[in-house]
Amino acid sequence: MDKLTYLSNADSSYIDGLYQTYKADPNSVDFGWQKFFEGFDFGQKAGSSSVDVENVPEHALKEIDVLNMIHGYRDRGHLFTDTNPVRERRKYYPGKELETFGLSEADMDTVFNAGVEIGLGPAKLRDIRQLIEDTYCRSIGAEFKYIRNPEKIKWLQDRMEADRNQPNYTKEQKSRILQKINRAVVFESFLGTKFLGQKRFSLEGAESLIAALDSVIEQGANLGIQEFMIGMAHRGRLNVLANIMGKPYKTIFSEFEGKMYAEEDPELQFGGDVKYHLGYSSDIKTDSGKAIHLSLAPNPSHLETVDPIVEGMVRSKIDTKYDGDSSKIAPILIHGDAAIAGQGVVYEVTQMSKLEGYRAGGTIHIVINNQVGFTTNYKDARSGTYCTDVAKITSSPVFHVNGDDAEAVVYAINLAVEYRQKYKTDVFIDLLCYRRYGHNEADEPKFTQPLLYKAIEKHANPKEVYAKKLIDEGTIDVAYAKEVEKEFKDYLQIQLDAAKKVTNLEEEVPMFGGAWKGLYPAKKADIWKTTDTAVSSETFLDLAKQITALPKDKKFFRKISKLFEDRAAMIEKDSYDWAMGELMAYATLLNEGKRVRISGQDVQRGTFSHRHAVLTLEDSEEKYVPLAQVNGGDKFNIYNSLLSEYAVLGFEYGYASANPQSLTIWEAQFGDFYNGAQIIIDQYLSSAETKWKRSNGLVMMLPHGMEGQGPEHSSARIERFLELCANDNMVLANCTTPANYFHLLRRQLVRDFRKPLIVFTPKSLLRHPKVVSSLADFTKMTFQEVIDDSNVEAASVKRVLFCSGKIYYDLLEKQQNEKRTDVAVIRIEQLFPTPVKELEAIRKKYSKAKEFIWVQEENENMGAWPYYCRKLRKTNIEFTDVIARTESGSTATGYMKKHVMQQDAIINKSFE
Repeated sequence: MDKLTYLSNADSSYIDGLYQTYKADPNSVDFGWQKFFEGFDFGQKAGSSSVDVENVPEHALKEIDVLNMIHGYRDRGHLFTDTNPVRERRKYYPGKELETFGLSEADMDTVFNAGVEIGLGPAKLRDIRQLIEDTYCRSIGAEFKYIRNPEKIKWLQDRMEADRNQPNYTKEQKSRILQKINRAVVFESFLGTKFLGQKRFSLEGAESLIAALDSVIEQGANLGIQEFMIGMAHRGRLNVLANIMGKPYKTIFSEFEGKMYAEEDPELQFGGDVKYHLGYSSDIKTDSGKAIHLSLAPNPSHLETVDPIVEGMVRSKIDTKYDGDSSKIAPILIHGDAAIAGQGVVYEVTQMSKLEGYRAGGTIHIVINNQVGFTTNYKDARSGTYCTDVAKITSSPVFHVNGDDAEAVVYAINLAVEYRQKYKTDVFIDLLCYRRYGHNEADEPKFTQPLLYKAIEKHANPKEVYAKKLIDEGTIDVAYAKEVEKEFKDYLQIQLDAAKKVTNLEEEVPMFGGAWKGLYPAKKADIWKTTDTAVSSETFLDLAKQITALPKDKKFFRKISKLFEDRAAMIEKDSYDWAMGELMAYATLLNEGKRVRISGQDVQRGTFSHRHAVLTLEDSEEKYVPLAQVNGGDKFNIYNSLLSEYAVLGFEYGYASANPQSLTIWEAQFGDFYNGAQIIIDQYLSSAETKWKRSNGLVMMLPHGMEGQGPEHSSARIERFLELCANDNMVLANCTTPANYFHLLRRQLVRDFRKPLIVFTPKSLLRHPKVVSSLADFTKMTFQEVIDDSNVEAASVKRVLFCSGKIYYDLLEKQQNEKRTDVAVIRIEQLFPTPVKELEAIRKKYSKAKEFIWVQEENENMGAWPYYCRKLRKTNIEFTDVIARTESGSTATGYMKKHVMQQDAIINKSFE
């Protein structure tokens, strides 16, 4: 930018103030500035000024050069830092040479008023440059000038420039940092020598992370944080568990020794997981005496999958435990450089951070930047300059820090948590370090990174680097450095000796405490125990009237008013449709003091325009939420999500994890769209109870049904979910009546245990005239896993058709139109856990029938048939045949005529 443009745009508040001073009293400013401002209208645009640049003194013009230099360092100084401990940095042009800014060595001892801009007052260029060089080009590189809030930029500039981004710690503080890094280094070394060949995904090369986490907990506590929720992948996880979370070293060593957790009950089928995936929680006291609760979420090998889980857990605690105050709990997400740059879920989570339904008060992101993926060089891992470029999405500041400079690491993360607490937004720490060994210790990194690993071999570890610094400056002596190392190593040996004597491990952090107190892991008998989900007629009718009555003083769209009139009329007709059944489930739970949270794309209205849980007034953007009028309305939340499945489903899973007393629901726009979130389903929803003893009551609503709308709008892939079903790990349902749906949803919170619920919800049935329920169905019934045929006499039945979901009404129509009393149509409402006893009772009742046929509208290689064919094979309830669409690589046809022909063929064949 040229000097006049810079000046006329008033980029510097310093110039603006100087000009105002000049206007009030021209003699009060430097002579050079007097000449510069003469005849110049500062309010004009560049190019329209009457100033004669050629006659302005050189010194006055150089003031602008100096300001440009200050601006340049703030904006691009991070490109020229000493942040890489093992590699030369790439070169960037233009550089930071004086000539870049129109200055030279001859100007170094000239006094410039521009020093006011950085708090020095009039100062020599040498001193001005030294301050910004120290601040922006040493061990910390700061990216923040893209932030669109001037207050935040000024806050960061003032904080960093005041102490030049260089901490001045006391001897005690330095000793604590050394102790933490020493523990991190010695712990890894001890594991490596005592358990040769075992995978541990060590922190070696990045041990300063432990000092950083220790400091952020101390600093955060002083700023009002009472709880930290940490999410991270496997690199360094054991070190964090031991040296931050306080997991006993003896327990970790016992796990390495191969000791197993005692089997509480063989029926619960606990399978376990590798030690570097496990979670933990603990309560600690800071040095200032403040109590802090720490949680580390379990995470699979899918590196960034834990991110939305942690955010959901934090938000859940904000809503319930902390009464909406996000300053009392903070999420910390620890990433790898390759993962944060390459995994799309990071982008999704970042986009969620400022949205109403997903805000968690800002996240502290720490990147353990190994400068290499498994074997992939950083140049092949991203297109951006930095792995943290995703931070720019939300204008979040980034601090790039040399992992070998322990004090700079601690300083940067303390600044980060302070920024988070003040502005409630994300902040990123890019910890430039290295990975001492290969990806999993058994790997040979020189195969792909020979030059890097030659440098790493010769490089001192972070403890040695920091100890030398403290010895050189006289803070400690050599004997002290050796003593702290020996003392901790001896302690670890004592813990290892104790671990060798352990028979079985004991669970130290039970699942069913805290918010889960009173709940328990379910056994098979619990699964099949009838749950009373009915409500009284008086309560049901009262709530139905509440949620169907619109306020008279608000103007709604005519169609909305008509829709709610129709809903109110259902009360009089004693005939409730699907939407009313669903909404009444929420209303009754809210009335009982439970929380209901729903999110997903377009859930407020509903993809198929059936829900209308949030109404927008006709002449404004004002919202009216009928369910928010129930029992105070503070426990009902429904959010239209961003266009994401993966991160949003993960968020809701996390939310349900932290609050089992909330009916937490995620709804897909169409059933098949859930496949973008398959990792959450595979690694958490279906398996967390087996791997980590972590229950969850999340509800997934997946619109399902073959209706000629093409492949992606037809199937929720029932077959895929059933493939994941075992050990009663979740519930799959495909209901056909509003009342049964009502009882199913209520059962989620009425039971004393939690299981994920996947509901294959209808589309065309939302307004089907036969899909209705009466008051008695809601108030005198419970959930029915199987619904018998009430239209036939058992003795007359020769063929029994078993089906699930929407196809029942097609079969029913055929049965009634042809008056077929020899064919019974049985609905399986709960696909899993398989209702074996109910099916046995049906077979016994229809003992004169010769055929027991499974009918589905899905292709034969899809739907429930592949599971039931396998599961019921060679049992007394095995189906004798199947009627379905022929096998296909696609879920459904996109041609309506073909769809109708296929559907007719299934129905006709069922009654042949």
